[in-house]
Amino acid sequence: MARNCIVVNIDRCTGCYACQIACKAKNDVDLGINWNRVLMQGPFGEYPDMTYYALPTMCQQCENAPCIEVCPTGAAYREDGTGIVLIDEDACIGCQTCIPACPYDVRTYNSAKNVVEKCTLCNDLVAKGELPACVKSCSAGARFFGDLDDPESDASKELAKYDDADIHALKDEGNAPVTRYIMTKMSGEWQDVDDLGYHA
Repeated sequence: MARNCIVVNIDRCTGCYACQIACKAKNDVDLGINWNRVLMQGPFGEYPDMTYYALPTMCQQCENAPCIEVCPTGAAYREDGTGIVLIDEDACIGCQTCIPACPYDVRTYNSAKNVVEKCTLCNDLVAKGELPACVKSCSAGARFFGDLDDPESDASKELAKYDDADIHALKDEGNAPVTRYIMTKMSGEWQDVDDLGYHA
C-alpha cells in the first residue's frame, strides 16, 4: 500500500499561511477550525545561536494510526490503494474518541454535523491526478506530495536531495508518522516539540 504524505521543506517555508488558507477554502472548514495549521516554533537557544521557524502541521498519515485503532465504528480508516487516513462521515457518531488519541491534536469536531474532521490530503483531488490544495498554493515551493515508496514521486525526489540528518518527523509516540520535514542547519536546530498547541 502507498505511503502518501506531504513533505515540508522548512528551509523554504516563509510562514505565509497560504497552505492554511487554501485548506480552509478548498474544504469549507468552519471559522476557528484548521485542518492544516502553521505554528511558529521558538525562539530556542541562546543569542546569537537561536532557532525560530514555521512548522506547518496536518494529519501525519501515521503507519500505526491510533485514531483508527480507537474508533468504535470503523469511521476512521485507511483508504485502499492510496493509504490515506480518512473519516467516513456516515459511520462517524461524533463520539470524539479519536481526538485525544491523535498525538498531534490535528483532528477537530464539527458540532453542526456531529462528526470529526481532519486533513484528507485532498484525496478527491489526488484521485483526479491533482495535488492537494496546500501544495498547489505554497508560494515558496516548500510543500511536496507523493508516495514515499515511489522514488519518482515529488516527495521522494525532494527527500533524496538531503542527508538523513536533515530529514525529520514529529515526535513518534509509537504511531510512526509518515509526514517528513526537511530542515538543515541553515534554519537552525530541529526541535522535538511535546505540545504543538494546536487549539491554543
